[in-house]
This record gives sequence, C-alpha cells and structure tokens, in this order.
Amino acid sequence: MRKKIITSAFSNLSTDQRIEKICRTLYENGYEIELLGNNWGGAEKMSRPYKVSRIPLISTSLKTAYFEFNWKLYRELKRKADKSTVLHANDLDALLPNYWLAKKLGIPLVFDSHEIFSEMPAIQGKMSQKLWRYLEKKMVPDIQFMITASSGYADWFKNKYNVDATVVQNAPRKLSGSIEIPENKPRILLYQGVINPFRGIDKAILAMHHLDNIIFKIAGDGPMKKEYEDLVTRENLQHKVCFLGKLLPEDLRKITPTADCGMSIEENGGESYFYSLPNKVLDGIQARIPLILSNLPEMQNIKRQFDIGEIIKDHRPESIAEAIRKVLDKGRKNYLPELDKAADFLCWENEEIKLLKIFDKASASL
Repeated sequence: MRKKIITSAFSNLSTDQRIEKICRTLYENGYEIELLGNNWGGAEKMSRPYKVSRIPLISTSLKTAYFEFNWKLYRELKRKADKSTVLHANDLDALLPNYWLAKKLGIPLVFDSHEIFSEMPAIQGKMSQKLWRYLEKKMVPDIQFMITASSGYADWFKNKYNVDATVVQNAPRKLSGSIEIPENKPRILLYQGVINPFRGIDKAILAMHHLDNIIFKIAGDGPMKKEYEDLVTRENLQHKVCFLGKLLPEDLRKITPTADCGMSIEENGGESYFYSLPNKVLDGIQARIPLILSNLPEMQNIKRQFDIGEIIKDHRPESIAEAIRKVLDKGRKNYLPELDKAADFLCWENEEIKLLKIFDKASASL
C-alpha cells in the first residue's frame, strides 16, 4: 500500500521549486502525495501528478493571513490525516497545526526549514519576531525528523536547539543535453528570485553606471520591485536595466542559461541570510553561468570547492562592477570546466537520496 504524505506550506505553490521537487521525488518513489497551500499572492493553474489544493484566505494583511491559514490548515489536516499518514511541514509558518496533529494522532512529522524563519530581515525587531521565536523554541527541539537547505542552517539549529537536521540543498535536477553559450551583445547580467531587501539588487542597479555594453535583467517579483523600478528611472538607467516580472519555474529555466553572469550578492540581513545558500546559486551553476557572490559562509564554501565566479569585496556599486567585469573578461567558456564539476556534484539527483532516507525513516515509524 502506498504510504500517504500530506505536505503543507504557506505558499500559493506555483513557483516554489523546492516543494515541487520534493513532492515529485516522493511521488515517483511510491508515496501518495497531497499538497496543501493557499491563495495568498495568487492562484495560478498548476499541473502536478499528485493531488494539490489551496486553502482560500480572506485576510488582506499578512499578519492576519498567518493566523487564518494555520487555523484552516489544522482543520484540513484533521479531516485528511489518519494513523497511516506522514505529515510534512514547510517552514515555521506552517508548523504549528502539523505539530499539534502529529502529537494528537501519534504520527510522524517531517519539518523542512527552508530558512531560519524567525531571523528573516522582514521581521527583525518586530513583535511578530518574538512570536515566531517563541513557537520555534517550543516546537523545534521536539522535532524528530528535520531537513534544511544549507549546512549553515543545520549548524544553527544544532547549536540553538540541539536538533539534528539533514541538509537537503535546493539544487536543480541535472540539465540534459549540451548547453549552448550565446554570444550576447550587449552581455547579460541576471538576477533571479524574489525582489526583497538585502539581496543587493539596488547596489547592482547602481553598478550599471560603471559598466558598458551590459543589460541587467531582473527576473522575479516582490515587495521592493516598485522601489527598484523607481530607482532605475531616477538614475536614468532604463536602457541598462529591465524587469522580466514573475516567471514560472519552467520559463525561468529557459532564461537562466542565456545570461553571461548571474548574481547572488545577499547582504548580511540577519542569520537567515548569513547562513543561506540561495537557490539562484545552484540554478546558475546547473545552467553553467558564472556568478558574482557575496562573501558569506555558504557561498565562500562553494567558491573554495569550485572556481565558478568571483566573490565581491563589499557591496559598493564600484566593487560589484569590478567583480562583474572580472567574470565577463574571463568569459563564460573559461569557467565551464569548473561549472561542469560543480553541476555534477550540486544536483537534485544527489540531494534526493538524503531526502528519501528521512521520509523512509519517518514512514517506517508508523
């Protein structure tokens, strides 16, 4: 009999590549999957081989949406789960209902912490941070099965709560076939991901003043998009910077390999960013594009293993421009041998082995 897993997340699910990869791996390895999200931020049509549903929210603010979702999620889980179910909670904002029901039914719970939710820049110094920290402190030390997205995160949870988290990096699947390197004129710098503060996007925009014959493409959406669009206009950089908007994962995968240089220059906006290994790093490596990187631990670690780009000295626009220039002067083809090695190692095919071990252990405990 196929063992049942209910995966839940505060997400509209359509662009969450980590959840999609995890659910597909579990489905393809014999598990019955049901995925629960919500309609916060949209409800695009999705085609998945397993059951997907979104909890409708009526809240108009994120603060009340969290409460509404957790209350409704508990009711949904209570209706759908039984003694032969494994619960799978993605991030702290979906953990409480899963935790309660796992305790009530005596069933296993796998917690996937995509980041250190309680230390995200968006809640630094706010009352909500105290609430998330309280919930984290109450639940995480009691979690038996936990995965997280970077070794830095795993070390943080071990030091803070003495919990052992398995590192399952959010690496993409290996790209099949050979990758053609376009001769871009002008050359393309690419940012992909959520347009949030502390991502270095505004500094990279200003760096365009110091670079010629380069177009900066920004793929994604987020709370800072309007502010950064206004910055581009104020700085008269409309001819050098373009916003591609929010892209579905399959469309983004077509865009990434067309760039000459990618970027992941997150600033130290708190421990969640400090210990992160952003998806865009692994996506860029798999697409064989060299990168400019922040001088943060996880990115330093990759750069030590594989020469796949340049680490910026600091976040001054001049320093960012200097790093971009170094990458472009060396040329994408000259980075290919190291990118090939990194892509062969940092791929989902390696990560899903660790993922399956955790879920097999959890399901064996039923």
